[in-house]
This record gives sequence, structure tokens and C-alpha cells, in this order.
Amino acid sequence: MSVALSRPIAGRRWGPRHDAEQLRILARYAAVDLSGASAQEIIRWAAEVFGKRVVLSQSMANTVLADLVSKEAPSIDVVFLDTGYHFAETLATRDRLAERTSLNIISVSARQSLEEQDAEHGPDLWQRNADLCCRLRKVEPMEEMLLGYDAWITGLRHQAALHRKERQVVEFDEDRLVLKIAPLLHWSDEALLRYTLENDVIVNPLMYEGFPSIGCAPCTRRVAPGEDTRAGRWSGSGKTECGLHV
Repeated sequence: MSVALSRPIAGRRWGPRHDAEQLRILARYAAVDLSGASAQEIIRWAAEVFGKRVVLSQSMANTVLADLVSKEAPSIDVVFLDTGYHFAETLATRDRLAERTSLNIISVSARQSLEEQDAEHGPDLWQRNADLCCRLRKVEPMEEMLLGYDAWITGLRHQAALHRKERQVVEFDEDRLVLKIAPLLHWSDEALLRYTLENDVIVNPLMYEGFPSIGCAPCTRRVAPGEDTRAGRWSGSGKTECGLHV
């Protein structure tokens, strides 16, 4: 399937939304009920409960989660945040995923082009104010996209980022008023690699070249042996998150 390119899509509707209190209650029960469930079971649950009102965000590093969704609930929309700063390999991974699967991949960009952002905030905003750059190019487009959904499937894993160790499989995001679902939360690096190899999952080639965590090109470097897997993200700045998962 080809990639649908768009600016942020606000107000996308697939029938009436759950209200915030319904989602809070659902999150409390689901966090317990699904705590020991497999990733496949969690994805099927999300599709059964939310139908077209659940969306997957995919960074196009390791695409295990997209592979699972394509097998368990292929009607779920897949969003890729095209910041304008991605490695060519990341965009090629998105295109390969679209070619191999029937997933509806929506490539969402910020409201401002890079040229417009440079004109308003000055060039290389990522270097001077990475938090603002992430907000403009990733956080705000995703938040606008989420206005049309009740639930958001993410690739969060405990082992990939120790500062996320308090996360649960299902949580209610109070800021975005959506249920946040993490089917791979308890997967180890070994489990992720095993599934990748056994299922011939599409992987960004940069992951085999010293980039275990891949973001925008200006803010991502290779990781040295023994370093934390996310050490290459915003290196030396003290920044650990783009803002989507805080």
C-alpha cells in the first residue's frame, strides 16, 4: 500500500468517542487484565474495543509492532511523523513497510515547512532549542492527529529506556485524553531481536550501523560500545524524550 502524505489531520471521526472518565476507568481495569497478556492479545483487544478509533505510531526503526498489527488488526491506522529531518534510511524503511503490507500508513508533517520554521524561529532550531523543535515537528502534529482517536498504540518498552520503568501496558493520557497502549512494554531486547529474525521484520539499516535508537538526523549519533542504547539521542544535552511520552 502506498503512503498517504498529509499535514496533521484534526477531527477525524469513526463514530462517537468515549469520554475521558470512561477511558480512565477502562485504563484501570485493562492495566490489570492485560498485564500478563501477549502483544498479539493486547493488539486484538485494542482493535475489538476501539475499532477505527485506535491508531499506531511507528518510528520506522525496528517495525516489529507494525508487523504484529498487520497480522492481528490490519485495519488499524499507522502514523509516521515526518519531521523533515529524518535520515534517508528512515524514509526508505517507511516506504518498504508500505510496499510489503496492506497497512494504511499516514505520513504526517508539521504545520510549518522547515523553511517557514526557519523564517520564524531562525535556522537550526534543533541546535538552539531542541524542546521547541520537537514540539513543533513531532508533538503538536501527533496531538492534532489524536483528536480523532480514543486510543494510541506505542512501541514503548521498559528495557529500551529505564526512565520509563513505571509505565503500564495500558494508561490514560490525561493531556491528550486518549488511552495509551504499549503491547511491547515487557519485551526484552533479546525477545525483540528473536521476533525480528524469525519473522523477517523490516528494520531500519541504521540499527545495524550503531544506531540502536533513531530519531531526527541532526539530533542522533552513533552509540559507542557499552553506552546506553539511547545515548545517541540529543547527545550531551540532558534531553531524553521528544515530548510524546512524558
